[in-house]
Amino acid sequence: MIHSTDENKQQGFTLLEVLIAIAIFSVVSLAGFTIFDTVLRGDESSKIRTERQNELQRSFLLIERDFSQIAKRTLRINGEAPQDNFLQTSGDSFLSNDQALAFVRYGWTNPGLLLPRSEMQSVAYRLNDNILERLHFNFVDAVVGQEPRVRALLTDVDSLDFEFYDGKEWQKEWSGKGLPLAIAIEVDTLDFGLIRRQFLVAGDVGAESTDAN
Repeated sequence: MIHSTDENKQQGFTLLEVLIAIAIFSVVSLAGFTIFDTVLRGDESSKIRTERQNELQRSFLLIERDFSQIAKRTLRINGEAPQDNFLQTSGDSFLSNDQALAFVRYGWTNPGLLLPRSEMQSVAYRLNDNILERLHFNFVDAVVGQEPRVRALLTDVDSLDFEFYDGKEWQKEWSGKGLPLAIAIEVDTLDFGLIRRQFLVAGDVGAESTDAN
């Protein structure tokens, strides 16, 4: 007696089933890649934004430190006669454009006067090629031909403006002989838009300008 062996035969996948399996695998793979790419892009964007926020924070901390220690002392550039006011916004080689502010500050650390310089520092902030820069000289009174040291603080800046508070109102320009009570800085950035910060100054509006040695 001969038994049928049909039930022992192994059947393979048809072409249609293979194509369906490939299609499903492709869809799943594409979905997985899309999710992975989205996560990577999100992580990269988050890192860039965090670095940018840190850049802003560092810049304003430095600005606050400088503004809070502005000295009642006039500037002397290239060995020339001292300027008329404590704050300079244009008109000398220290500043290359109108979007700038220069002054002398206290507190430049020099323990025991070990370095051949004062603890006072000539400082300026300016906008140059969409970069907010901080400039300073090694000596509070720059000698002829001495170039300032430049530090880039903030990139992608469209405009830079300063305002000065005299105790009654904010002014776009400062022509007083003393110091204002506060200084505001406005930077218009490409990514965060207009940012304004206001800093108190140890000022006494109306004080006469002097040149300390």
